[in-house]
Amino acid sequence: MSKIDVTRTYLEMTSPGDLRGRADPPNGIRIERVETYPVGLFRFLYAEVGKQFYWRDRLVWNDSQIEAYLKGSVWTWILYERGAPGGYFELKRHEDGSVEIAYFGLMPHAIGRGLGTLLLTKAVEEAWNLSPTRVWLHTSTLDHPAALPNYVKRGFRPFRTEVYQTTIP
Repeated sequence: MSKIDVTRTYLEMTSPGDLRGRADPPNGIRIERVETYPVGLFRFLYAEVGKQFYWRDRLVWNDSQIEAYLKGSVWTWILYERGAPGGYFELKRHEDGSVEIAYFGLMPHAIGRGLGTLLLTKAVEEAWNLSPTRVWLHTSTLDHPAALPNYVKRGFRPFRTEVYQTTIP
């Protein structure tokens, strides 16, 4: 295990009109809201999308913690490609009236094909459908190199950065 510095960047949109670009799904791609969210599906999506980016905080959650979290103000959508999951996003409402794109990512087989633009556009549209005061997210230097440029191209503006240390295998 080695310690590294990580830069986390927080970005926001303050109006639905900030969203730039449109992305229509190609044939065989659909994005669906998860209406019934079993614990196993939650674990699978988090682990599969996050393993390449060192997502670890939720790996230790027990079933009760996951169930309690999912009963809160949280909504999830999954991107499917010809029936198989290819990525997901999670929206979370905060007490200040904002909606956070709390988790967003693609599985390895879906990266590099423009699906991130499609999924992010859908995430922003669905976040604004919840009538928030603003929509925000964060990314870090551990995420895919295309993440931050994708967020900025869609209209997000950075509002804070921080540097922290973490250990990675």
